[in-house]
Amino acid sequence: MLRNEAPTPARRLGAMQDRNFRWFFLARAITLITGSMSSIALAFAVLDIDNDARSLSLVLAAFTISNIVFVLFGGVIADRLPRALIIQSCYVVDILSIGAIAALLFTGTATVPSIAILAAVNGASTAFVLPAMQGLIPQLTTPEHLQQANAMLSFVRSMVTIGGPIIAGVLVATAGPAWAMVVQAAGWVIAIPILALVKLPPPAHGGGTTMFHDLRIGWQEFWSRSWLWVIVLAFMVMNAIHVGAWGVAGPYIAKNNDLLGISGWGWVVSAEGVGVLLMTLILMWFPLKKPLRYGMIGMAAFAIPLTVLGVHPAVVLLAIAAFIAGAGAEVFSTGWNLAMMENIPGEKLSRVSSYDMLGSFVVMPIGTLIYGWLITHADAATVLITSGIVYAAVALATLVVPSVWRMGRPTDAAPETAAR
Repeated sequence: MLRNEAPTPARRLGAMQDRNFRWFFLARAITLITGSMSSIALAFAVLDIDNDARSLSLVLAAFTISNIVFVLFGGVIADRLPRALIIQSCYVVDILSIGAIAALLFTGTATVPSIAILAAVNGASTAFVLPAMQGLIPQLTTPEHLQQANAMLSFVRSMVTIGGPIIAGVLVATAGPAWAMVVQAAGWVIAIPILALVKLPPPAHGGGTTMFHDLRIGWQEFWSRSWLWVIVLAFMVMNAIHVGAWGVAGPYIAKNNDLLGISGWGWVVSAEGVGVLLMTLILMWFPLKKPLRYGMIGMAAFAIPLTVLGVHPAVVLLAIAAFIAGAGAEVFSTGWNLAMMENIPGEKLSRVSSYDMLGSFVVMPIGTLIYGWLITHADAATVLITSGIVYAAVALATLVVPSVWRMGRPTDAAPETAAR
């Protein structure tokens, strides 16, 4: 999985030598820190309005459907316009939508439909941000520092994942969820001027073609790589299970089962972040030689916390399982980013990423709605154990595809040779 030789500390943080990456890293760190409480706050805000898993599933589905509708256009725009500017513009939209949710919660006028509408606005904004970020990161640092750059961003993300849910659990239980929304909006306000300091040359693709032509070129790049579309197909199923079993059933069980509880759920999510954190430290030291092989094995570990959640959702046991799953997920996250950034031409990366996101996200609304119904009409243990088995089977099935199993790094073989 990993090379034996470890880089020096200077090499490990080599990406920070680039001015553009330093400013982007700071802006991204701020938004990750301030936004780390929002998912838990939103979940329990909805459940406070209507203690029904179906209501939470509707809000999550609104976000995801909106994201799906706009993500392909987000990829085209991110290959045409300055990516940092796109991110800044979307942050303005996020400030308005998150701020509106907070205002409704503060005034006691929030309803499930109103939050769902604002979540849809936020989902549309995210559809432009994510492809832009995916295409931007390789522009900010050198190829030899790409894994370190991704690992450093994951390090911050995992750090805030550890503390954010704990603080959110306490804050929601005492002051209410609206304050978490205020903190998130403030972070976006700070990040916008910092991103203005990122100075990059104009996009290589300067327009002159139609949007549908650009989408067709992106599709050709996507479909020509078997490792890419096979894993995206797998994540159609895996993400639907994840968002339903973990994102809907998890908070519902936490709120209605004293063995876990709201604060306990915060600890469990934080333990997942600890697993991610420790793995990012390892990945700063040692480069992945087989990013997709070990990434998909790591993803299969998520079956463990799903099973524990259904069988015996005690805080300590579930936290240990979540820790293991978090470490495995980070191996995949870094490996997948490297596979994309090292094998897809930079001027097409945002478009290809948007197809990846579309395929990975398209079934998620169905997952939220199905699990919102299942968790209230079927035996929770049976639902979650079955979900874990299916999740692991789908993840491991991708390993039979030669390009997934064999893919290496550009230092081991030419990227296109290794990738196809």
